[in-house]
Amino acid sequence: MPTMLEMIKASAVPANLMNAAAHGSLSMPAVETLEVLVYLTQNKVFGKQAKLTLAGWDLEATQAVVSDPNSPHPILDYFILPQNVRPKLLAGLIENPSVGEDALVLLATEGSRDVVRAMLASARVRAAHKILEPLSRNPNLAVEETEQVRAWLSGTELRVVGGTESGIADCGEGTAESLDESEEAMAALTAFEREHAAELAAEAGKPFQMIGGTYGLEIVEEAVPEAAREPEPWGQQAIAPASGAGAAAVAPGKVTPKAKPKSPEAERVSVLQKIAKLDVKGRVQLAVRGSKEERSILLRDGTKLVALAVLQSPKISDGEVEKVAAQKNVLEALLRGITMHRRFMKNYVIMRNLTSNPRTPIDVSMGLVKNLMVQDLKNLSGNKDVSETIRKMALRAFKQKADPSGGKS
Repeated sequence: MPTMLEMIKASAVPANLMNAAAHGSLSMPAVETLEVLVYLTQNKVFGKQAKLTLAGWDLEATQAVVSDPNSPHPILDYFILPQNVRPKLLAGLIENPSVGEDALVLLATEGSRDVVRAMLASARVRAAHKILEPLSRNPNLAVEETEQVRAWLSGTELRVVGGTESGIADCGEGTAESLDESEEAMAALTAFEREHAAELAAEAGKPFQMIGGTYGLEIVEEAVPEAAREPEPWGQQAIAPASGAGAAAVAPGKVTPKAKPKSPEAERVSVLQKIAKLDVKGRVQLAVRGSKEERSILLRDGTKLVALAVLQSPKISDGEVEKVAAQKNVLEALLRGITMHRRFMKNYVIMRNLTSNPRTPIDVSMGLVKNLMVQDLKNLSGNKDVSETIRKMALRAFKQKADPSGGKS
């Protein structure tokens, strides 16, 4: 009897069953399910859903598969790609002899900070010059880690890399000016994690929840034939919930099909999916080291620590903070946090936006009103969105600045 994968390749599977396969809902062994899902990632209709299912598939079940040298190569090839790799799968993938060195070379060249950590801890990588050479040029390496990799290349041992639980080397107080952008981000992250260690532990299991909703997180599929929406009787019997470790997969049950978005929105979906998989510590790390798009989403994270961590990123620009200061769909703690950074408070636009934002805590706004220019005081005094207290305070300051000779009330 042909396998499900063979039937799919032969186009012998109805659309409703294909849809179930893309959601990981068929009763099959974990290896066979993953092999089908990997194959479906190339499908024009069901590819997006298959990718989302793989991204959320049960971690323990996936670890067992990617660590097994006998696992099908398409599965290993999929999960070792830089855009698909999951941090907790790295150790098993890197040490798996069925994963070729060429794939590890690509990972060493383009890998994130999580990839760098896993490779530095790998005995296979330390013994392979072909992998160490591109790893030595990875921009996510700290200075001392680069020295260690070069020592391995020369056949010598230098020292144990890193000195903290997170694997990020300690940075002394006087070294910040000599750090490049990547190292500065790591230093900022280490300091933030130490300062908020207790809170991070307490919030560890809190899932990602975007303030103002998560529009764009839903999976977007191409138009599915009507057959996919009206399953045939025999197909209904085949779509049984998966049992065992693979059953936990599944984020897909929470996902609702929406109309196809424009390309920029599709890119945002991908970032949201990535963030949704991370725990609080992972989101904090991404907040400090991530891209502008990732920061724009994490600023709206309902977990206070994650939102505040974005302000620690050395890459965040004044322009980004100006926009945040005017947003009404962020935590009040984030708006208060902006005022704790001297750099941001030197920016007049940020200060003006905070006072005009009804979301800003009233005590924060009261402290900033006196610094506004005359025209902005006039505008604020007539702003019905802010509290009456702030409007009255702005009006009083406006009169004083507009007519200094009028005396002090």
